[in-house]
Amino acid sequence: MTLNCIVVDDSAIQRLSLVKLIESNTQLNLIAEYNNAVEAKNGIANKKVDLIFLDIEMPIINGFEFLDVLPNKPQIIFVTGKSEYAMKAFDYEATDYLKKPIDKERFNVSVTKAVNKVDVSRSKTNESGEYIFIKSNLKKRKVFLDEIKWVEALGDYIKVVTTENSYVVLSTMKAFEGELPEDQFLRVHKSYIVNLKKIERFDSKNIEIANSNIPLSRNKKSILAEALKNIG
Repeated sequence: MTLNCIVVDDSAIQRLSLVKLIESNTQLNLIAEYNNAVEAKNGIANKKVDLIFLDIEMPIINGFEFLDVLPNKPQIIFVTGKSEYAMKAFDYEATDYLKKPIDKERFNVSVTKAVNKVDVSRSKTNESGEYIFIKSNLKKRKVFLDEIKWVEALGDYIKVVTTENSYVVLSTMKAFEGELPEDQFLRVHKSYIVNLKKIERFDSKNIEIANSNIPLSRNKKSILAEALKNIG
């Protein structure tokens, strides 16, 4: 699992130090860095951010004030030179609290905490969800139906695209379609089956799911529109 993260710190030296640590950790994907919280709030408005490495003492607004105005709060790891904010940090349900200068081993422990937190959350969400088993790379894997975005034909194989991974499976589209519930999945093209719950928008030619365009057959548009009316 890889977490999308940002760094918010007014010190260029500290940001550089954090960026190096992030780039050395395969479980993190740095999408942006900001030198103040105002820029960060505006910058992440349309980004998927899982984790923020956040300084506390910054100009304009501090780290706590930033969180107070942030509508959707991802996980937070506070990064500061002082210990006195630790209790308040955990009032904000921080995943961890790192004191500068940051030790690499201690940093990686914090990242593991963040990843484990996501795993537990997803496990709770999915523990009663419906699933199927697919065989990919000689292994049988449990895949929750709500995590499947779409299924794509690949010659004698199919590709099952989920929120986290893609799996290549030896199967026909027709056979795999038979394993999926009709009220949640629809074959919208000879080469594509989509999860109706994942559709963000569509027009006469394409369906958009997670910034990807899926072709829509002309004779499937009205069927799709009707199916979306009934999706829970």
